[in-house]
Amino acid sequence: MDLHRERKKGIARTNVRFLTIKFYTKMDKKKIKQSVSLMERSAKEPSERDAFQRVFVNRSVYLEKIRFYGFDMDYTLAMYRSPDYEELLYRRILDRMIFMGYPEQLRNFNYDPTFAIRGLWFDQKYGNLLKVDGFGNILVGVHGLHFLKPAEIKSMYPGKFLAMNVDPDRVVIMNSLFNMADTYALATLIDYFDNKSEYKRKDDRTGVQSGNITIPYKSIAQDTHSAVSYVHQDNESTLKDYVLKNIQKYIIKDPRITILLRQLQKHGARTFLLTNSSYSYTNNESTLKDYVLKNIQKYIIKDPRITILLRQLQKHGARTFLLTNSSYSYTNGVMKYLIGDDWTSYFDVTFVDAKKPLWFAQGTALRQVDPVTGTPKLGIHHGPATKGQVFAGGNSDVLRNMFMAQGKNVMYIGDHLFGDVLKSKKTKVVPELGQEISIWVDRHAHFEKLVSLSKEMEELYSQLGVESEISCKPDIQTNLKQIREITQEMDQSYSKMGSLFRSGSRTTFFATQVERFADLYSSSCYNLIYYPQFYFFRAAMTLMPHESTVDHISRNMQSKALSCMFMKNFSLIFGFFKLF
Repeated sequence: MDLHRERKKGIARTNVRFLTIKFYTKMDKKKIKQSVSLMERSAKEPSERDAFQRVFVNRSVYLEKIRFYGFDMDYTLAMYRSPDYEELLYRRILDRMIFMGYPEQLRNFNYDPTFAIRGLWFDQKYGNLLKVDGFGNILVGVHGLHFLKPAEIKSMYPGKFLAMNVDPDRVVIMNSLFNMADTYALATLIDYFDNKSEYKRKDDRTGVQSGNITIPYKSIAQDTHSAVSYVHQDNESTLKDYVLKNIQKYIIKDPRITILLRQLQKHGARTFLLTNSSYSYTNNESTLKDYVLKNIQKYIIKDPRITILLRQLQKHGARTFLLTNSSYSYTNGVMKYLIGDDWTSYFDVTFVDAKKPLWFAQGTALRQVDPVTGTPKLGIHHGPATKGQVFAGGNSDVLRNMFMAQGKNVMYIGDHLFGDVLKSKKTKVVPELGQEISIWVDRHAHFEKLVSLSKEMEELYSQLGVESEISCKPDIQTNLKQIREITQEMDQSYSKMGSLFRSGSRTTFFATQVERFADLYSSSCYNLIYYPQFYFFRAAMTLMPHESTVDHISRNMQSKALSCMFMKNFSLIFGFFKLF
């Protein structure tokens, strides 16, 4: 699928090549086994490589020149099962918000996996989720669970446009798979307060009010962010968390506790518990990550291709490193499940608690981790690293100094586009590319119909000149109606918010980021298995609109530009659509 190309001057890029991963989170065991069995055949038949196993190219990359491969863990090597993991995360977020003072009714909410997509903007001023294109033009708007009509969007956003750079604090970009749960949490919370009888939406539409109490949508967003941060944090270093993990060692279980309390209640006395401890400690509630590790088969997919990929890279002389924001204990638990006790041998070095995107800039102090205790050693590490060592913190300069790595010789593979790829940038890229491809294939007839309608309108207008009378204006209302109907039907095939990459003929903000910042992209990091280590990923030639109209262009170039011209016909649809 061609993505909308937009170049911007002044964009600072690192010299590192990147493979940004888009995931089809519903991959099952059968699909994984099929992928493994097809490895040899795919290598022998590169021209017939399955679309789900392909790596797509934005900018050319010569694999033979890549000497260092870096991997993120979450949603890259370790794929979470969807929607099980999102449901768990959604429930934990709401539980935390109830603890923060939000109503108990939130416990009755259920997660809807068909609602959100990645790449949405959340407007903290009006409390709207917005699907926008690469320039800030609004394609779809949702307030709570209510999909906004075009007139409603225009009343809040003149020209159906929102400039993020004018007020960057106003917009929160929801790009990660980790954001799926909090995106829906925001939508359900706003919907709850908007429809609660005791609350009334403010006249300026920035929040709700009940008497002297005002709840701005921005405060709901801030509270949600606070809850999400709390849920994701690692509490392993705290005394109380350590006690909970070793509770039998440190706390005496006295059977007389129930006898005493029941005896008091039996004689009509009322009892209460008063403690300075948190609810999670009092209730012996494990952290999200502890819970995932205890139920790891339910929440993380074990893909046998992980060892095949890592050994294949090492066999050809490449060095590998793991870079994750997760703690050592969580990383160790996940990687042991995916690979085994010897997982560190598959990497030349591992960085945990990386604090990305800070790691790509100044970073933090580099400390070696003791694999026995899981704690960082005292002092700051200097000098080279031996194979399999684990470090906490550090930065990209540390990696370069350890291995004398040069920018263009390094490929970092991750799901977090801005955090992983662009140092301090913060937009993430993690779409379900497999689903997009499937629907694109299934709905190809719809796209052909859109192109046909576009050509009809183009032909009607192509005969008109500057002296044409108004009476000659073509009647294209029937075409426009059909375009709207087909576009709506296509969008609904993907999800309630439509495709991650486009809405009708227009590509999304998310799609623009994929093309602008990722050299390569694929549905899985394991798709590198199906390419030889000397493979040349060559970016296809594309034509600008004025170039596609040149009559003397060679037939060979016309053939290469066919897909690009197909998409340019697509853009005509939007051009006519905007006029009406």
